[in-house]
Amino acid sequence: MEVAPLMGRIEYFNAAKGYGFVKDADNGEKYFFHISSAPATIAEGDRVTFEIERGMRGMNAVRISIVTE
Repeated sequence: MEVAPLMGRIEYFNAAKGYGFVKDADNGEKYFFHISSAPATIAEGDRVTFEIERGMRGMNAVRISIVTE
């Protein structure tokens, strides 16, 4: 069963450390992400789609894509 991507916004991103947080547009939850799961051009405030996966410390945002329209 395929799950539709979630919509959100990059709430925080630290390029030097390579991580940030995505805020879910529907429920306001914040999810950690590593730069390896996001486009190289990601920036705070970007609207994105993403999926979530369970990581070692909770749910993480993965397969992040910037929404252009």
